[in-house]
Amino acid sequence: MSKEEAIIKLVPAFRQYGYEGATLSLLSQASGLGKASLYHYFPGGKSEMAAVVSEYVSDLFEKMVLKTLQGEGTPELKIQAMCSSMAEFYKDGKNACFLAIMSFGEADKLFHDRVKARLQELIQALAQVLTETGIKSEIAHKRSLDAIATVQGALILVRILDSTEPFERALESLPARLLN
Repeated sequence: MSKEEAIIKLVPAFRQYGYEGATLSLLSQASGLGKASLYHYFPGGKSEMAAVVSEYVSDLFEKMVLKTLQGEGTPELKIQAMCSSMAEFYKDGKNACFLAIMSFGEADKLFHDRVKARLQELIQALAQVLTETGIKSEIAHKRSLDAIATVQGALILVRILDSTEPFERALESLPARLLN
């Protein structure tokens, strides 16, 4: 198994158990690698695994979601593409937000700056698209914050209610909320 394959297999373990709950035994089981093999790929232990997995998820988010906002097309099409990409990235809300998971407990101490930077990048990219429609910068920023709060809240509701409906509704209403 390659290191990249191991990283991909570790993502769900961190998503489900968080940093603190993802024990080496769980990570070993999730990856299919023994503890010695995990340390071979990740000599820094669990913190290195979490850092590498976090970077992998962050890169994937950039490719799938952020790039839709930075691409060609009208602002309306960019926002619609972002919503479609978010649906795919979060598997219609079934995937918890990795940034949120890495923002509490010990993980927050280790990854706070990285998580904050990625979130600010998304807010700024979305605000930039909104300014392309003629919305003033300050209002665009506030709408972007509200949009991200809506998506994050919907992801929490999905986990608690065992229903993807809140996430689906949030994404469906997002373009109108942003642009009107």
